[in-house]
Order: sequence, then structure tokens, then C-alpha cells
Amino acid sequence: MSTRQVCLRCRILEIMETVDQYVIPAPSVPCLPVRNRRAGFPVHRIYCVGRNYAAHAIEMGHDPNRESPFFFLKNPDNLVTDGGDFPYPAKTEDVHHEVELVVAIGKGGRDIDSDEALDHVWGYAVGLDMTRRDLQAEMKKSGRPWEVSKAFEHSAPCSAVVPASEIGHPVEGRVELRVNGDVRQQGNLNQLIWKVPEIVSCLSGWFELRPGDLIMTGTPAGVGPVKRGDLVECSIDGVGELATRVV
Repeated sequence: MSTRQVCLRCRILEIMETVDQYVIPAPSVPCLPVRNRRAGFPVHRIYCVGRNYAAHAIEMGHDPNRESPFFFLKNPDNLVTDGGDFPYPAKTEDVHHEVELVVAIGKGGRDIDSDEALDHVWGYAVGLDMTRRDLQAEMKKSGRPWEVSKAFEHSAPCSAVVPASEIGHPVEGRVELRVNGDVRQQGNLNQLIWKVPEIVSCLSGWFELRPGDLIMTGTPAGVGPVKRGDLVECSIDGVGELATRVV
């Protein structure tokens, strides 16, 4: 390549670098805070496990026996962080709380063996799967997807992530949710029908997991409605706490 060609190529690259990379402003990367660290945890996708506590399956009218896990999705920009408010959504009269252990994936992969699954987990958090229950019932009745009931704006309040390197991989611990101080949900991580390694392994058979993926692992019994003005407080022993105000 001649000197002139090299200079021309460099000039083209300089021009390209000055041109906007996107035709519209690029969205920001959703991020969760990490406990006691300045750096955050960037979020790629949010997977949710349905009916993963027997008592919750019963209260929702389903068989509590162990069946193959099923998954649905929320959007990363559904997250509410730092104790932010939960705005009561439109087109519903029945919004329910569901407290869950959240698994934060640090290393991706396909068809991950359950014996190696915890090597892919970076940390854990406390999350809320807020649900427009009336719309979910309508979608179930008509055989349609759940997105309008699950993946609406602000539907995924979440605490800071705590690294597994600090707390290990919890297999038991009280899970609790209170509304205005009254206990609504109580359970224990040891009641999960599908444990975290099994969830990671099964999910990676359906999707290629990526660093930054979150997995909401299911909720214990006691789900119920919230109204404007309610203070929802959640905790999981050894993992953390979360609070949000319904506005």
C-alpha cells in the first residue's frame, strides 16, 4: 500500500470516528448497584422462573408436584434500583407483590452441567416480580403470552447485588415480605422446588446465558395486592433487603 493510500485510509477512519455511531440516541445500559462497591453490575436480560415454591403453586391453583421448570422474561429497563418508588401501573386494578431470590450470572454458557452451574453465578440479590394479576388471568384464559402482566415499566424492583465470593451460595434462609409492616409472604430458600444449580442448567439448555443475565427464582406463598401508598419491604437472610413505596 502506498503512502498516499495509507493517508487516505487514515483520513476515512478519522471521518468515520466523527460521525455519530447510531441514528438515534443509544439507550443506557441498565445496571444494579453492588454492595460496598463503586462499580455496578450491568444487566443483559431478566429471566423468571414460574411456580417454584409448592405452596405458591397451590395458592395459584396448580399441582405442587415437581414438573419441568418454565420461564418468562422481564426487560432490563423494568428494574427499579436504590429503593426507588413503584408507580402503580395503568390498565389494571389488581397488582400483586412477589418476593424472589435473584441470581446474577457472571459467566455465560450453553448446556451448563448442574455440577458446574454455580461457577457461573457472580452474586445474588432480593427482587420483586410485580404482577398485573388481572391481566395475567386474562392472558392465561385466552392462551396468550404474559408480557403485559409481567414486563411492564418498573415491574422489577431489585436490591444491590452481593457477590457470591462474600456470602457463598445460599441454600437456605428466611424469605419474607411485609406490606406496611404486616407480614404477607414467608418462606425459605430450602423450599425451592428447582434449586439454583438446576435452574441455571435447565435455562442454559433453552438460551445461551450471558454475563449480566439475572434469574428471578420464584416466590413463596402469600402473594397479594398492593395499593397506592403501601410500603413494601422484603428480606432474604444472608442476601439483603429491599423496600419500595407504591405511588
